[in-house]
Amino acid sequence: MTDQQLVPDWLFNPDVVLLRDVATAVLHLAAVGDLDAFTLPYPPSAQRALDALVLQCLRNGATPPVGVPEMMRWARARPLSSWPLDRLPPDLFDAADRLIDEGSGEPAQLCHELAVGGYGDSTGRQYDRLVIHGALRACRAMSSPESYTAFRRLLVTQPVLTEDDWAEISCDLFLDPVRFLVEEIYAPVPAGFRRDGLYLCCHRCLTLLHPVSDTEWWCERDQCRHRGPAPHGRELVAAEVGELRQLRKPLRLFVTGPGQAETDLEGELRALGLTVEMWPNFDSYDVRVTFPDGHVWAVDVKDWAHPAFLGRSATAVRAEPPYDEACWVVPEFRVRARRDYLDSYVRERGAQAGGLRLLTDRQLVRAARLRLSGDRGPDAFIGPLPTGAEEPSGPGRRATANRPADDMTPARDAGQDGVDDA
Repeated sequence: MTDQQLVPDWLFNPDVVLLRDVATAVLHLAAVGDLDAFTLPYPPSAQRALDALVLQCLRNGATPPVGVPEMMRWARARPLSSWPLDRLPPDLFDAADRLIDEGSGEPAQLCHELAVGGYGDSTGRQYDRLVIHGALRACRAMSSPESYTAFRRLLVTQPVLTEDDWAEISCDLFLDPVRFLVEEIYAPVPAGFRRDGLYLCCHRCLTLLHPVSDTEWWCERDQCRHRGPAPHGRELVAAEVGELRQLRKPLRLFVTGPGQAETDLEGELRALGLTVEMWPNFDSYDVRVTFPDGHVWAVDVKDWAHPAFLGRSATAVRAEPPYDEACWVVPEFRVRARRDYLDSYVRERGAQAGGLRLLTDRQLVRAARLRLSGDRGPDAFIGPLPTGAEEPSGPGRRATANRPADDMTPARDAGQDGVDDA
């Protein structure tokens, strides 16, 4: 029996499939742009999800939601672990797992992951991949990897553009091969982001904050919410900035956030004196790290809310450009928020991953420091562990036979939102 066959097929569990249906319905309803113009019936996906949920509740002797609006209230108010679904795998969801964020009413990242996991691709995921693949094709046609790197860095560092910003990037020659994409992916900012004539950016994520009351602002990034109220960044006065543009939401969710984790890691590794190449060979992987002795690491940064879905998606890092060791990296805050994160990833990782390890960004930087100091012990390696060796299961450093585990190293107060590349 293969390792992959030993992994339980909980993705096909009837109650998990039902929750995928509900998650997809939530995303379809959230995509309705003009609620004032909305008329019944609800999208077919919403009605199908409601019908399935009602039937399962009745089978379990539970009171079902009486309509789509109540199903949406469940998605916002009830943790998935409390839904009356008796066939859910134990411990798959915890008390923090909801389909809709309680504070903002926006679909949670887990909602996107459930929909993607169940149907191959959500509409938003398809969009971000089409954009990235379009940029890859255009830059390859011009034999210009520098243009692709400039495009990816633009999406990471400038998710919001004023008229002056727009004029500046319009003069960037590196962006010429992807100019047609830049003009499509930045859209005018809806008035709902403005309060008292002012737009406000998150200091960590650089994206626009959502006004949720007369005094409060909400950040769409999981990491900022995990750390508490989002710190206020750039203030943009509507009367002064002209037409304000922002990246379309799928790109903010699936490219900007993960990219910020990648560039944060880039800065830390460069500060150690290492040679770092971003998105090498037209994005074969995220970060290529070369040590003074020529040893090379390949790193892909992932930022998924649920580790089981991440484990199921694990595949070996592409072989070109060549490297000596490779791993995936997740922002430390994910592991702090969910203590079984690394263990869950390992349980769900299939044979096709070839033992691909998942480290936190803190663990990776620490391993780099150890290797630079001449350490060749297990803590200085990032590749697959020898058969029988135990993988680290929490934040901070891994314990070894000769050295106990440290206390958890506090995360930096800089954006580390990273995950999933296209």
